[in-house]
Amino acid sequence: MRVDADDFGRPCRCGKEHHVDVKEILIEEGAVDALEEAMADGFLKEYISPLLICDTNTYRATEEIMEEIYDRCQVLVLEAAGLHADNYAVEIVENCMEEDIDLILAVGGGTIHDISRYVACQYRIPFVSVPTAASVDGFVSTVAAMTWNGLKKTIPAVAPLAVFADTNIFAKAPKRLTASGLSDLFGKYICLADWKISHMLTKEYYCDYVAELEEKALRTVKSCLRDIADGDEESCEKLMYALILSGLAMQMVGSSRPASCAEHHMAHLWDMGVINGNLDALHGEKVSVGTMLVLKEYKRIADAIRDGRCRVIGYQGPETELLEQTFGRKGLLDGIQKENEPELLLSLDPKRLESKLGRIADLIEDLPDERELLHYLEKAGCCSSVHDIGLTEEIIAPSLKLAPYVRRRLSLLRISKMLKIKGEE
Repeated sequence: MRVDADDFGRPCRCGKEHHVDVKEILIEEGAVDALEEAMADGFLKEYISPLLICDTNTYRATEEIMEEIYDRCQVLVLEAAGLHADNYAVEIVENCMEEDIDLILAVGGGTIHDISRYVACQYRIPFVSVPTAASVDGFVSTVAAMTWNGLKKTIPAVAPLAVFADTNIFAKAPKRLTASGLSDLFGKYICLADWKISHMLTKEYYCDYVAELEEKALRTVKSCLRDIADGDEESCEKLMYALILSGLAMQMVGSSRPASCAEHHMAHLWDMGVINGNLDALHGEKVSVGTMLVLKEYKRIADAIRDGRCRVIGYQGPETELLEQTFGRKGLLDGIQKENEPELLLSLDPKRLESKLGRIADLIEDLPDERELLHYLEKAGCCSSVHDIGLTEEIIAPSLKLAPYVRRRLSLLRISKMLKIKGEE
């Protein structure tokens, strides 16, 4: 399957001319053969000093099938155990890379890609994506999800010059990684609702066409969840296509807004470890659990609106004591406070919010109910409860309260700080 990236970079009915940097997207058996040809005699032959970044797991999965490519590159194999996209991993890469590197090959999953795209951006060199598992939707994103000195950040970076996704590699990835990719996609239910609500309340930029790409990505995989979970190659190609569609949506907007909001904020909060210990859970696993928890909370708010039990209150000011107690003890308070300046809720007109409560309830009611989403997740082998990722139910309430502070991005979870539900005063 060859995806024509030019189809996505064009003037749009939203009034914006979307820009897409990726030039080549290939999803098929033998894609790495096409990469080798491109490096030998094609559009990549001008790059004479490439650096290939992988980890110990992805090296073992690709060393034989990509032998000729490995021979062409300086190869940096990072230890997979405990590897994160953070300032420590970036430092390792910078200390090991040769001075004349002119191209980076990211051979791995989301972590390897975030590290690679960040380094590529800092050194102003292109990179090529070689996904080894259909595990995340960030392969063609223009932002890197990084942990910087303990603080989770979304940092502007660069999209890959090209993507070579070889079915012979990613369809054979551990099922847990594939389920993580599906989990990342199911989070789009929440983030698209959040984006629509923010646009309705604040006139934040919103594009119907980009949102439709995310919805198309969801539809693409929902029809073959069981086959994807079973490792059927054609179905796994559909999953990879859906993940890349989601990444292109981010690229077209220039941010992660179409693909990440309250459900990801929950995952990022847990990544920071301010209310929990270290988790042996993949990104997508945390996202699907966050999606279930946020969905339940949003349905609760929608029910209260319909029953006339929800009223709007003015912005009550920053929860300074809560933030100090949570983030201060890990030295992250200054970073969190800067992330949230100026406070988004100050720009939210309480009267407008009051007038739009019914429409907000409509948007939430359009989401799957909890049982329907749980059915999808279970069918795909995804995590769905806090217990699945090593947490307990006691963490749910503080997570819902704290997660909106992880990113300065308007979500219904953040807006709920201006809502009072009768019986909870």
